[in-house]
This record gives sequence, C-alpha cells and structure tokens, in this order.
Amino acid sequence: METDARPGRVESTLPKAWEVEETFHDALYDWMQRAPWLAISAAAHLVVFLIVQAIPWNLFQEPEPTTFQSDVITAVEEIIEEPPPEEVEEVKEEKLEEEPEIQDDVTEVEDPDTVDDVWEDAGDPEYESDAPFENFGLNDVIGIDGGGGGPGGNRGLGGPRGTRTGRGTEPALEAGLLWLAKHQSEDGSWDCDEFMHNHARGGCECDQGGDALHDVGVTGLALLAFLGDGNTTRDGMYRDNVLAGIKWLRLQQDPETGLLGDEIGKEFLYDHALGTLALCEAYYASRSPLLARPAQLAINYITRARNPYGAWRYDMPPVGDQDTSVTGWMVFALKSAQDAGLKVDREAFTSSLLFLDDMTDPANGRVGYDTAGSPSSRTTGINDHFPTERGEAMTAVGLLCRIFLGQEPDTVPIMRKHADLMLHSLPEWDPDGFGTDMYYWYYGTYAMYQMGGRYWKAWRKAMEPAVVRSQRTDGDFNGSWDPVGPWGHSGGRVYSTALMVLCLEVYFRYSRVLGAR
Repeated sequence: METDARPGRVESTLPKAWEVEETFHDALYDWMQRAPWLAISAAAHLVVFLIVQAIPWNLFQEPEPTTFQSDVITAVEEIIEEPPPEEVEEVKEEKLEEEPEIQDDVTEVEDPDTVDDVWEDAGDPEYESDAPFENFGLNDVIGIDGGGGGPGGNRGLGGPRGTRTGRGTEPALEAGLLWLAKHQSEDGSWDCDEFMHNHARGGCECDQGGDALHDVGVTGLALLAFLGDGNTTRDGMYRDNVLAGIKWLRLQQDPETGLLGDEIGKEFLYDHALGTLALCEAYYASRSPLLARPAQLAINYITRARNPYGAWRYDMPPVGDQDTSVTGWMVFALKSAQDAGLKVDREAFTSSLLFLDDMTDPANGRVGYDTAGSPSSRTTGINDHFPTERGEAMTAVGLLCRIFLGQEPDTVPIMRKHADLMLHSLPEWDPDGFGTDMYYWYYGTYAMYQMGGRYWKAWRKAMEPAVVRSQRTDGDFNGSWDPVGPWGHSGGRVYSTALMVLCLEVYFRYSRVLGAR
C-alpha cells in the first residue's frame, strides 16, 4: 500500500479507475444491470413512433384544388316582377335555392273576437289525385287541423296527360284551356268585359263579356283552371300564362291590407276570395318564396272580414250579415292556405260548420242562403237578368264545405239529404230558360264526385250533355261556353269557360276520399 506524502494521510494502494482493464464479464454484468431501463426506453420510443405514424398529416396541408369540367345548361328561372324600385331585389330573391320559413315572414293573423261513355268514371286508383284532400275522413276533430283540401292532383305532380279524365272529356278540356290562353290580356289578367280585344290574333268575334268590376275574380278562376290541369309558375304547357296571371294579381294587392282589387260594389269579397284561392294554389304547387307573403296577406284579409264567431258576407269590416255563398269561397281559400302551410284561423272552420248547420233545413236537407232553407236572391226578383232560379246551388255549397271540413255521410246523415235533393235537380243545358246554373254545376260536380256511388253515377250522366255537348266549336268561340244562367251576365264568357273547365278536371283536381257509396 502506498502512503500519502501529506502528514497523517495514507495513500491507497488500489489501482486507479483508468488503470483497471475491463473484462468481458465486467461489461456483461454492467449491461445486465441496465437492461430493464433500456427495454423500457425502447418500448417508449416505439409507442411514440407509432403515434407519429398514425397522425393524418394531410389535414394540416392545403388541399389541392379539384377541377371539374361540365357542360353548363342555363336553367329557366322563375322571375316574378315587382313594381319599381323593388324589381331587381325580387329577381335576386328568386334565385335562392333555400326555401324560406313561411311562419317567420308573414303577418300574424289577427285574433277575431247512369253511366255514359263520355263521363265514364276512372275507377282505378291511379286515375285519381294523390294530392292533399285525401285525409279528411281521418279527422278526429272537425275543423281542427284535418287533412288538406289542396290543389293539383296527379297532373300537378307530373301525371301524364290524357289519363285522368273520363273518356271523351280530354278534347273539351284542352279546347277550353286553349281558348282561355288565347284571350289573356298582355298584362296577364283576363278582362271580364273586354276579353274579346285581347285575342292572340289581335281581336276576335266573341261576345258576351261580364262586369268590368270582376277582373280579379275571373282572373282567379282562369288561373284555377290552368293550375287544376297541372300548370304552375314553374312547369306545364301554360306556365307562362300562369306566371303572367299571378304577377298581375300581385300588382292588384294592397300591400297594407292584403286586399286584391278595390272595395267597389258589394261583391268585391267574391273577387278577393277567388284571387286568394288562386294565389294559395299557385304557392302550394310551386313553393315560390315570392308567393308566400302575398298569399298570407290575402288570407289575413279574409280572416278580418269574418264576423266574430260567425261567417262572411259583403262587408269589411263585418257588420254581422253572413251568407252561404260568400262563406263557401272563403272556406275553400282558407283550406288551400292551410294545405300550403300558411297561417289560418282554425276557429273559422268550426264557426263555418256551425253556420252551415244553422242554414240547413233538417227536414229536407236544403241549405239556405241567409236563413235556414232560404232561397238565394236569384229567386226573389232582385236579379233583373234572371229573376228566377232552378237548382240547389246553396245545398251544393254546403255539402262540399262539409266534405272539405272533414265530415262524412256515415257520421253526418244530413249530407245524404243534401245529395238526395241535388239528385232532383240535375244539370240541364237550358240556354233559353233558367235551368243552366254553372255556379251550381261547379259545386255540385265536386260534391257528388266525392259522394260517389249512385249520386255520382246520376250526376255525371246528366253532366255529359250539359257540359261537353254545349261547348262551342265554331270560329273564335271554339272551346268556350256561352255565359247563360243566373250569373252569366256578371261573369261573362271567361267566367263560364273557366267554371266548365274546372268541372272537367273533377277526376284529378282533388282525391276522392269518401269512396264509392
């Protein structure tokens, strides 16, 4: 052992660390002592490596642009013009693909205190409409949120032409629509009294115009005839005619009150109701965002015109008078609006049914005009042109309203009494007398078709000579109907032609919901 040179210290005799020669066994021993930590380190590095590999690094990279190449087809877009200066804004709005939420863009409804070949029934289900109006029989509460009474049957949903009517009626239907199209004014309206000056060829020899005050009403009826055949503001052979007519109707609307036309005469609410029905059916068929607000405003006006807890007549604001005729058109406008998703006052449906009950004579089922079982004004000499009337016009209105509002003959027996009365007053073409009442025929045709069975069999057999064979086929009159009957002098040739076209569309304009009884 070596000694330390310093006093009191002894120097170690062991070799220094750098002087010791490391053997294989020494290295192996040292490696074995550190092996667990090496394993742990290797495993940790492996886990980190796998995690790094799993990261989708392409998420942090800019995607490469993809180039698509296609042929561009310019779509025909619906453009409904507004009066300046809103025209440009309206066109831009129409290009939006997103459908607006109607509830957020409308004015709130105020809270009111014998079978003939020509009329052969298309009995196969595919011949009938698949539009709304098929669920009325399922209503649990009458007048409270039932099935829709909507427009546009299979035609409106793309059904083929020529398969929805009875045999022999298609040519008459097409001729009627063509006549209406030829006599539309350049501004889109149908001129009630001077339609003959608007013929597509620059005037025609047609005669028998109506009252100049009813342009809104007859325009509404003509539009309903085209809409009933499946034409909309977007599709159909007569798309342009419908689009032009709807544009014109919108321009007639007071943007504050919603009234279509002017408060002139005592019958302006008839015209408003018909125009409103056309707006609602057009919106239902096209879902154009530009039609939602005008249709809702028109419906709101109808709501305010109703007597509190009652029905309608001629006055706005209402004064308590009410009658079945005006009420019928109002009910149909409200039902069409409900189908289209617009806001309606459902209390109006319940009140209308109660009013119809009050107007009905329980003994014979006759529905009165303004009192139970009473005749209309056309039987009292008020109408100088046609002082008397034959038919059950108000009974037909009452029956069809009950069907629209969800009632069924099995649970409301008075409906069969309505129909039985109408069987005793079938359609008859009587141009020199008073048997021709196209207003009655329109309501009666739709009501009896819904009743089905013996009611429809007898009715359609009478309708063949009354409608199809009475259509004019000569010259400029070809396709039209003479405006004979109680209201022909008021509505004129456009009125009579539109109503008869609507009668021919009975097979597909609404579904049959009551079945063949």
